[in-house]
Amino acid sequence: MPFHRHVLPNGLTIVGETMPSSRSVALGFFVKTGSRDETNEESGVSHFLEHMVFKGTPKRSALQVNVDFDRIGADYNAFTSEENTVFYAAVLPEYLPKATDILADILRPSLRTDDFDMEKKVIIEEIGMYDDKPTWCAYDHARKQFFADHPLGNSILGTPKSITDLTADQMRTYFERRYIGSNITAVATGNFDFDAFVKLVEERCKDWPQGEAPRQRIYEAKPNPAFGLMTRDKVTQEHVYLISPGPMANSPLRFAAETLSMVLGDDSNSRLYWSLVDPGLAESADVSFHEYEGAGTFFTSFSSDPEDVDEILSIIRDEFAKAQSESITEAELATAKSKVLSRIVRGSERPMGRMQALGMHWTYQGAYRSVDDDLRDFDAVTLAQVREVLDRYPLTNPAVFALGPLKELVRP
Repeated sequence: MPFHRHVLPNGLTIVGETMPSSRSVALGFFVKTGSRDETNEESGVSHFLEHMVFKGTPKRSALQVNVDFDRIGADYNAFTSEENTVFYAAVLPEYLPKATDILADILRPSLRTDDFDMEKKVIIEEIGMYDDKPTWCAYDHARKQFFADHPLGNSILGTPKSITDLTADQMRTYFERRYIGSNITAVATGNFDFDAFVKLVEERCKDWPQGEAPRQRIYEAKPNPAFGLMTRDKVTQEHVYLISPGPMANSPLRFAAETLSMVLGDDSNSRLYWSLVDPGLAESADVSFHEYEGAGTFFTSFSSDPEDVDEILSIIRDEFAKAQSESITEAELATAKSKVLSRIVRGSERPMGRMQALGMHWTYQGAYRSVDDDLRDFDAVTLAQVREVLDRYPLTNPAVFALGPLKELVRP
């Protein structure tokens, strides 16, 4: 899969991998901005702005945006995270020019005050909807508790108050500050001609403003053994998160950290699966590695009957203590590698999956990583590297947060 790169005079970077055997093409615009880039007064503006991008432009109404995407059979959407806002579409190759035109157009939205006021109600309703989802609510509060004053603890959705207080002018200012050429990467993978794609993007994006959009307050998350409990009588299960620090997104240890998380808490044949899920103690149990710019975390989560929570926490503590003292086995390492490598290959066979991976790699590292690069680095993970992860980022003193019907929980 040949890799290509081009930079426009305004700083917008265009990258792509051509896959001639594919029968589709995926493209995305990766804006390096998210909740960690917001001030307290702007809380939730990145996600709100994601919505507003689809509300119309000087060329298209909101209806026309949807009609134009549907006319070319596009699979399109957007998402906002702590660090990125991504707008993407997958289409048949002959519709790449139209899809590029639509995405580039909506990234220069009108941001009309009337649309802003109307969409504000939608955002507040969405916050309420997610607040009614125990798993999401527990995750959001656990993340805020662990990160505390770190910018990665900023809420992605914001709060009803922050959204109510937000003004259209504040959003416009944020847009002008963050949605500039040097802070955006256009990515395409699949069956397409890269030079033609460059011309499409250049024609539509060459007049976008240039400048600098530096990210502030980049530093590692410190250990924070906080303990929190939120009682909700109408929730039948207890939803629990444990969080501890891990390697950052550009650390060479991130491959070993991902491998370790699979050994401990993958959804099949992991230590927590056999100790919690298979015996029926927990409905689900998971350990996942999350990497960010300048920081990383291990998230452990489970949901269960409230009366089993203390026992489950004790089992998790024992499993983590065992891993900390004995590490993992050669057999576990080999199995985890096989699963990781298989998922990388299967995900890369679809242009959409490869586009997302390529865009994220470039956004975080500013360099190209092929599928073979990922396969090589995961296959090269050693027990010594896993040991180094455990030594530098011990799992035995995590922050704990529980949400559910429990009114009391024994603090570890």
